[in-house]
Amino acid sequence: MKLITILLLPLGVFSITEILPQIGTVQSTSVQGKLLCNGKPYEKARLKLYEIDPLKDTLMAEMLSDQNGYFKMSGNDTEWTRIDPKLNIYHNCEDEKIECWRKIQIFIPESYISDGPIPQKTFDIGTLNLNAKLPGETRDCLN
Repeated sequence: MKLITILLLPLGVFSITEILPQIGTVQSTSVQGKLLCNGKPYEKARLKLYEIDPLKDTLMAEMLSDQNGYFKMSGNDTEWTRIDPKLNIYHNCEDEKIECWRKIQIFIPESYISDGPIPQKTFDIGTLNLNAKLPGETRDCLN
């Protein structure tokens, strides 16, 4: 009997992990802003909106900034608890010769999280000058 339980236990856990996301609540967020490099709009910065998870962050949306340096994106995820969204900005402003991208993380405040798949408010990061080395900035060769 113990052997059967031990053999079936992984199947039960696997099934539960597949079911768990279906049980949570759909939550969403939206973020926008404008990116500059040397005072000019920064086109094609890579933007990724994540939901922070303990094991692996969930990608909710991704896009490139437009020719005016502008972006607006939203995403949603199903979680048991409140989602914990962040925006990653990958760019090479004043750094084109180095292969790895500069990476900035911006954490979205809880007040910009909505219940349901469509966000009710948009977090505006304003205009961000990418020339500056921002606190917490890192390098990312994989993004």
